[in-house]
Amino acid sequence: MAAPGGTTSKVGHGLAKALGIKLQYRNPQGLDDISRGESVFSVHSADNFIEQEPTSWEWIRSIIPTGGGILHWAYNLFPFVHWIGRYNLQWLSGDLVAGITVGCVVVPQSMAYARLAELAPEYGLYSSFMGVLIYWFFATSKDITIGPVAVMSTVTGNVVDRVANTNPEFEKHVVASSLAVICGCVITAIGLVRAGWIVDFISLAAISAFMTGSAINIAVGQVPALMGITGFSNREATYKVFINILKHLGGTKRDAAMGLTALTFLYLIRSACNFFARKQPNRSKMFFFIATLRTAFIILLYTLISFLVNRNHRGKNQRLFAILGDVPRGFKHAAVPTMNTSIIKAYAGDIPVSIIVLLIEHIAIAKSFGRVNNYTIDASQELVAIGVTNLLGPFLGAYPATGSFSRTAIKSKAGVRTPFAGVITALVVLLAIYALPAVFFYIPNSVLSAVIIHAVGDLITPPNVVYQFWRVNPLEVIIFFLGVIVTVFSSIEDGIYTTISVSAGVLLFRVVKAQGRFMGKVKVHSAVGDQVVNDEGKYHDNPVAAKDEPSSARTIFLPLEHKDDYNPQIKPQQAYPGIFIYRFSEGFNYPNANHYLDYMVQTIFKQTRRTNPHSYPKLGDRPWNDPGPKRGREEEYSDRPTLKAIILDFSSVNNIDITSVQNLIDVRNQLDRYVAPEKVDWHVACINNRWTKRALVSAGFGYPTPTGDSSRWKPIFSVAEIGGQSSAAAAAESRAHEQDLKRQRTQDEEGGLARNGGVVAGDVVSGDDGASSETSDFKQTIADSKAYGGGVTTRVAAVHGLNLPLFHVDLTSALQSAVANVERNRGEEPRGVGTKLL
Repeated sequence: MAAPGGTTSKVGHGLAKALGIKLQYRNPQGLDDISRGESVFSVHSADNFIEQEPTSWEWIRSIIPTGGGILHWAYNLFPFVHWIGRYNLQWLSGDLVAGITVGCVVVPQSMAYARLAELAPEYGLYSSFMGVLIYWFFATSKDITIGPVAVMSTVTGNVVDRVANTNPEFEKHVVASSLAVICGCVITAIGLVRAGWIVDFISLAAISAFMTGSAINIAVGQVPALMGITGFSNREATYKVFINILKHLGGTKRDAAMGLTALTFLYLIRSACNFFARKQPNRSKMFFFIATLRTAFIILLYTLISFLVNRNHRGKNQRLFAILGDVPRGFKHAAVPTMNTSIIKAYAGDIPVSIIVLLIEHIAIAKSFGRVNNYTIDASQELVAIGVTNLLGPFLGAYPATGSFSRTAIKSKAGVRTPFAGVITALVVLLAIYALPAVFFYIPNSVLSAVIIHAVGDLITPPNVVYQFWRVNPLEVIIFFLGVIVTVFSSIEDGIYTTISVSAGVLLFRVVKAQGRFMGKVKVHSAVGDQVVNDEGKYHDNPVAAKDEPSSARTIFLPLEHKDDYNPQIKPQQAYPGIFIYRFSEGFNYPNANHYLDYMVQTIFKQTRRTNPHSYPKLGDRPWNDPGPKRGREEEYSDRPTLKAIILDFSSVNNIDITSVQNLIDVRNQLDRYVAPEKVDWHVACINNRWTKRALVSAGFGYPTPTGDSSRWKPIFSVAEIGGQSSAAAAAESRAHEQDLKRQRTQDEEGGLARNGGVVAGDVVSGDDGASSETSDFKQTIADSKAYGGGVTTRVAAVHGLNLPLFHVDLTSALQSAVANVERNRGEEPRGVGTKLL
C-alpha cells in the first residue's frame, strides 16, 4: 500500500499534468533539486546541509494561531495580571501621590475641555472618570492618563456642531456618545488583531504639525470667551476667528479682567517655580508640585472671587461676568448610547479623522514617555485600552477620550509607579462629581478659557525643535509648515489629511525612486592612533609592515560613485573586469523594480561591450535603438570588457514579489542575448528571507544556468574552525568520517565526476552537525593550512545549501566565486580565490 505522502504526490503530479503546470519550470534539464551543480560528494555526505524550500503549508501553519498562542494572546490582553500580584506599599505610596495630583488637575481641565466639545461641563467629568478607571486594566504604560483632551474635544465639538445644523433632532451629548462608541469599536478591533503597527505610518512631522496647528486653532478659538467677546462663531477657520476678534475688540467685557489675569498668573507661577527649582535643586520636588497644582489653585482663587462678586447675582442676566452655572450631582446622564443608522450617517464622514486623532495623540505620547522612563509599550494593546475606554465610557455619558500630554507629564514627574494610579485619580474625580457641584457653579468661563489656552500652549512645537527637524530632513519641515498652514486657514481635519497624505506620498516616491549603487572594493585596516589592529586584536607598531600581513587587512565594498560622502581621496576599484556588484538600497518590489534594473542595465551597457561584435552581420539586422557607428567606422568598444557576472546585494531586501522577479528574468534574458554565445553568471549575496530565496530559485537563480554541457560544477567553500577532537566519541566520529571521505573521493575519480568545469564558491561555517568537501585534495588543503594544521580534524557545515551554490553569505564570497568562474572559463588557474580559511 502506498504511503499517504506518496499518494498525495502522485495525485498532485497528475493534476499538474492535466492542467499543464510545469513542475520543472526553470529547470529544463529536469535535474533533481539537490543535483544542479554541487559535487556528488557533497550530496551524499551524511552531515551536509541541503536547503529545502519553504512550502505553502508552512506559511499557513505560521499564521494559524495555536492553542498556546491563543492563551498567550488572552493573557497579554490584561497586562495588570503580570504585576498586580507583586503590588506593595512602596508602589502604593507613589501611586497615591501621582493619582491625587493628576486628579486635582483633571477636574478643572475636563470641565474646560467639555466646553470645546460643545457639551455641558459634567460630560468632561464623566469622560475623565471612565478614562482613568478603565485604562489601568489594559495599560502597558504607567504614565498615560486617558480623558478629555483639547484637540479631540475640538474635533468632537466640530462634529456635534455640524450634526446640530443638519440634524437638529439629535441632542449634542447623544451625538458625542455615539461617536465615541463607533470609534471605540473600530480601535478595539484594530488592537485585538494586533495591528497597532498601522500608527507607524504617521510620521513625526505629521504629528507635530497636527499638534501645533491644533494648538493655534484652539488657543485663538478661546480668546473670545477669555475676553467676553460675542457676535461671531469661534468654530470657523482660525484666520477668520482672528480677524473677527480684531473687529470686535471694542465689545470686550469684564470677563477679560478675570481671564487675562488668570492666564498671566498661570504663566508667572510656572516661571517662578522653574526659576527657583534651578536655584534650589534640593527643593525642586516641592516647586514641581506647586507648579503642577497651579491650575487647581487659580480655579479655586477665581471661583472664590466669583462667589464674592456674584453671590447676590445668581440670575443669568444679573451676573457680572459669565460663569459655569449648574453642574448636576452624580451620573445623571447614565444610559445606553443611542445607536441607529440615522445618527451614524450624520457624522460618518468625520469618523476617520476622529479615529486618527485618538490614535496618534495616545500612541505618540505613550511611546515618548516609555522611552523616557525605560519601558516599551505594546501599541496594539494600547489601542485595545483606548477602544474599550471609548466603548464603555458613553454608558455613563462620556464622549471620545484619549491620552493627555500635559496630565501624562505631570503623572510621570509626580513619581507614578504603576497604572493603578488611575484608580486613585478616578476616586478624586468621583469625589468631585458628588461633592463639588455647588462650587463649580461659580467658576468663571473666562478662567476656564485661560486654563485651555495655557494647556495647549505646550503643544506648539518650539522653534528649536523645528530647527533640529531642518537639520535632519528639510523636506519634512516643509510638510510640517504645510500642515500648520492648512490647519490655520482651513480646519484641523484638513490639516491632518494633508500632512498624512503628503508624508505617504513622499514615502512612496522614495520607494519608487530608490537608487541602486554599483559597489567597488577597498582594502582597509583598523587603526588605533598610529597602530594597526589585526583580526586577533593585536597591535602593530609599524602600520606599513602590518599592511603586508593578510590578517590585518580586510576588504569592504563602497559605492563607486562618490554620493555617500566618504573621503573623496578613496577611490574604490572595480571588483573585476566584467563583474558588477549591484546593491539595492531600499527593498526590491514592484514599485521600484523597473527603476533599479533600468539603471543597472544602462550602466552595464555603458561600461561593457558585446561578447560577439559581429552578432549583427548586416546593417539591417541591427535594432532601431542600436543603429551602430556611422558608415565606414567601427565601434569604439574595444577597450571595454565583456560582461561576465553580476552580483546582487540583497542585504536591504526582505521580500520580493512576482513583478520584481519577472523583471529580473527579463533582464537576465536581455543580458544573455547581449553576451551570446556566453551566459551571465548571477550571484546573490546576503539573502535574509527563505521566501525570497524560494522566489529566486523558482526563477532560475541560485544555481548555474543549465547548458548542453553535462559536466558537474565543483564548489569552492569558505570554512571556519569552531571545534575539533574534544572527546573520544568525537575522535571516533572524525576517523569514520575520514574513511567516508576517502571512499567518496575514490568513487568521484573513478566515475569521472572530477572533470574540469565551472567553479562555484559556496559558503561554509564550522559546526558540529556536518562536513563538506570541495575538491579531491580538500583534506590535504585543510591539513596544510595554518588554521587547520596540527593534525586536528575540523568539521564544517554549509551556511547556504550545497544545492544553491550561487547564493552567498556575503559579498566577499560572492566575488570570489564569480572571479573563480571567469578565470576557470578562460582556462586559467583561479587567482586569489579558492578555499578561504577564516
